[in-house]
Amino acid sequence: MYRLLFVFAFFLFSTFLISSCKKVEGEGGSSSISGKIIANKKNSAGVTIATYPATDHDVFIIYGAGAVHDDKTETSYDGSFTFRYLEKGDYTIYTYEDCNTCASGDNVKIIATSISKAKEEVNIGTIEVND
Repeated sequence: MYRLLFVFAFFLFSTFLISSCKKVEGEGGSSSISGKIIANKKNSAGVTIATYPATDHDVFIIYGAGAVHDDKTETSYDGSFTFRYLEKGDYTIYTYEDCNTCASGDNVKIIATSISKAKEEVNIGTIEVND
């Protein structure tokens, strides 16, 4: 009887451990999300007068359906950025740009993306921002 009870308890404990190991969005994986940010300088008439890589520009990531950023990085000298070591799942990448007509002075640029397998390298392309 004790042996049966021990086996049953061990089975329940093992099932609990296995079910609690479900991977969720975030760090700890082998995938990455990368992209590039290009800045547009405009004159007072709103015409673009220069385009260049946005260096040292903040880029944020939200894991899953979160409401606040989980991590941030800065762009490199060429405007590129990468979030590494991510698990499979849904992600939101966002950054800010200058906005003269916005009450806050900033406008947010949002890109939703997903990682569907391990070791995937997702490139979200180029995000253009006003500087």
